[in-house]
Amino acid sequence: MPVIVYCKDRSGADDLRKELLAAHFAYIETILDRIAVAGPMREQAGESIRGSCFIYHTDDKAEASELLENDPYYKAGIYEQIDYHQFLGAAGSWVGGKIW
Repeated sequence: MPVIVYCKDRSGADDLRKELLAAHFAYIETILDRIAVAGPMREQAGESIRGSCFIYHTDDKAEASELLENDPYYKAGIYEQIDYHQFLGAAGSWVGGKIW
């Protein structure tokens, strides 16, 4: 069961996020095989980024935490809140239909 990680940016992180974007992408490229899906979160289309979401190919929260903690965004303190959850994809095209 994958681990989904919601990361909420701290206030004023926009400039730091932009500054570290290339380093963040470079890191993500090294762990692509460990990521089911990842990307920025916005409150509404067109608004600035408010955080990040990662779904890691692991059922181990400690491993998901380690993957996140090696990210330049994490190391720079961009995130003010991080929530980890076990995720069961039960239906949809990403899971190939349905699990029942």
